[in-house]
Amino acid sequence: MLVVLLAVVFAAVEVLPGDAASASSERGDSAADVAARRHLLGLDRPLWERFWDWMTALPTGDLGTSARGQNVTELLADPFPNTLLLGASAFVITVVLSLALGCWAAARPGRLVDRIVGHTATAAFAVPEFVISVLLLLVLSLWTGWLPAVTVTGADGSPATWTMLIMPVLALVVPQTGWNTRIVRGALADQAATPHVEAAHLDGLPTHQVLLRHALPGAVPTIATGIATSTGMLLGGAVVVETLFNYPGIGSVLAGAVAARDTPLIAGVVICAGAVISLILLAADLIRARALGARA
Repeated sequence: MLVVLLAVVFAAVEVLPGDAASASSERGDSAADVAARRHLLGLDRPLWERFWDWMTALPTGDLGTSARGQNVTELLADPFPNTLLLGASAFVITVVLSLALGCWAAARPGRLVDRIVGHTATAAFAVPEFVISVLLLLVLSLWTGWLPAVTVTGADGSPATWTMLIMPVLALVVPQTGWNTRIVRGALADQAATPHVEAAHLDGLPTHQVLLRHALPGAVPTIATGIATSTGMLLGGAVVVETLFNYPGIGSVLAGAVAARDTPLIAGVVICAGAVISLILLAADLIRARALGARA
């Protein structure tokens, strides 16, 4: 899957107007200068050959050299951990809130709480991350002054204080919590109609006990799959959120790489993000298989 994704990235950059040589050229450069730079960067070679060279170097940890002659691995060494910190924080909070809200609504089916949680979750998921980011900036920074509007980096390249993570994390958490709350609520609703859960209700067990001991274990495969798909949305949304909050992650790196038609740098960002998403999806598959095996 990652190989196909990377092939699409190389092909997509190739069809964009211009290339790294023309994008990095300076005013006054002649056509001969641009052609020489194109040869230096290897852009005059066939696309499949460049892709093959990049892929064969990948197992050694070599992500290639950017259009400006910098090692891609070194360029991503600082911003990618920052993006992982942002994404992991948002992921953990999303999981906790989604499970809590979904179970709370499922414990009161058809009641006011269930309807409020359902409508709020739908509305939250419908609002894009950049809209939530702007609202957070207006309320928590410009109007109240509670939080800094932009992220300032420390000497190690990470956010100077933990408070600078609050708004970027919230901007990612809100829509994904809405999405996953709906999944948790739907999965628990499906389990509520199964014979063993109905039997538990008829036995007079408390609602919370039926929910946690009988319904939730059966809903785990669906919930795990839904939460795993949020990983890609979180990392994709992080690109926009990082740009708005000046967060030192891969968002600004990717934006600059696309503008410069820097294929190795774009591919380096994609392989790092794709590897994380693939690992999360693999973990979800293992959890799903284990849960289904235990039920069988």
